[in-house]
Amino acid sequence: MIALRERTVVSLQSVPSLPKHVRIQYDPVRQAFAVLSPEKVFWPNEISLDILRRCDGRSTVGHIIAHLASDYDADQEAVAVDVIAFLQEWSDKLLVKL
Repeated sequence: MIALRERTVVSLQSVPSLPKHVRIQYDPVRQAFAVLSPEKVFWPNEISLDILRRCDGRSTVGHIIAHLASDYDADQEAVAVDVIAFLQEWSDKLLVKL
C-alpha cells in the first residue's frame, strides 16, 4: 500500500525555505541561474529567482509579498496571487518547504 503525502497549502503565514536537496547555482555557459534538484534542472526567470532567494526559512509569505510589491512597485494583491501560486506549485513538486 502506498502512503499519500498530504498537500501543504501556502498561506500568508507560511515560512518557505529550500529543502537540502535543492540549490540555486549560476551556470556560466548559459549565463543564467539554475535551480538544481536530484536529476532535475529548472531555469527560473528573474522574478521566480527573486522569490526563491527570499525563501530563507525566516520570512513569511506575507513579508515576501510585501517586499516584492515594494521592490517592483507593483500592486500587493496582484503580487500575492502570483507568489502564492508559484510557491504552491513548487511546494507540490517538493522544491520548496513550507
